[in-house]
Amino acid sequence: MAYGQVVIGPPGSGKTTYCDGMSQFLKLIGRKVAVINLDPANDALPYECAVNVEDLIKLSDVMTEHSLGPNGGLVYCMDYLEKNIDWLQSKLEPLVKDHYLLFDFPGQVELFFLHSNAKKVIMKLIKKLDLRLTAVHLVDAHLCSDPGKYVSALLLSLSTMLHLELPHINVLSKIDLIESYGKLAFNLDFYTDVQDLSFLQHHVDQDPRSSKYRKLTKELCEVIEDYSLVNFTTLDIQDKESVGNLVKLIDKSNGYIFAGIEGSAVEFSKIAAGPLDWDYYRYPFLMGASLDVCLLFLSF
Repeated sequence: MAYGQVVIGPPGSGKTTYCDGMSQFLKLIGRKVAVINLDPANDALPYECAVNVEDLIKLSDVMTEHSLGPNGGLVYCMDYLEKNIDWLQSKLEPLVKDHYLLFDFPGQVELFFLHSNAKKVIMKLIKKLDLRLTAVHLVDAHLCSDPGKYVSALLLSLSTMLHLELPHINVLSKIDLIESYGKLAFNLDFYTDVQDLSFLQHHVDQDPRSSKYRKLTKELCEVIEDYSLVNFTTLDIQDKESVGNLVKLIDKSNGYIFAGIEGSAVEFSKIAAGPLDWDYYRYPFLMGASLDVCLLFLSF
């Protein structure tokens, strides 16, 4: 049994930066981490890649050979990966024994709420390799500054959750930059907890670009509230406490906190509901230091 994250989100939401920062953090607290790049268009990777889908197929080659655009090419690449899942499985088999896995997926959102090939790839890996995965869906925090875009982000998050059928955590990324986008109409808690969306209606009506879609926006908000599934946690990938809090949520959702523990159902429920002491708390004097300082200390 192996654990890991499926990192998804729209282009520009920070997936590759997230995989780089998260892998460094997890290594810092003592985990062996393998990052798997499944984006055939990502040719500038800041992290050390354990498996790279470009060794199997490249988007540029597909676009040239089949006269496809980038969107159609990515769908083709994901379909090709699904049909050649044995290649990916053989690459992952040596890693699942002792590594925590981070899957860096493409940013084309249609792959995760419209097409089924990406989901099939994930489900086949779960079945063949006995994986416990959490979907980490990144959304750029700047969308909170525009009510229409925020509603779109909510709808995308809900659609993706229902389509993938995985333990799922929605994340407002780049939260450290949110003040640079302008003053928010409500407190940040309103956007993370997804509270009464009817309060957004007034702000939508004030925007001439969105006012003509007033009725549609109202109906979409009601759909989101009826499901009552979407909320967000926040992330500043440069802040260790922020990353650590997210790791706690992920480890609860995919069951990592139970790894190697034997006990009754009651004991398991106590662990799941109670506060946890994480490995990096053993080094409290590092919590205020930069990541470079932490890595330097732990290298001795």
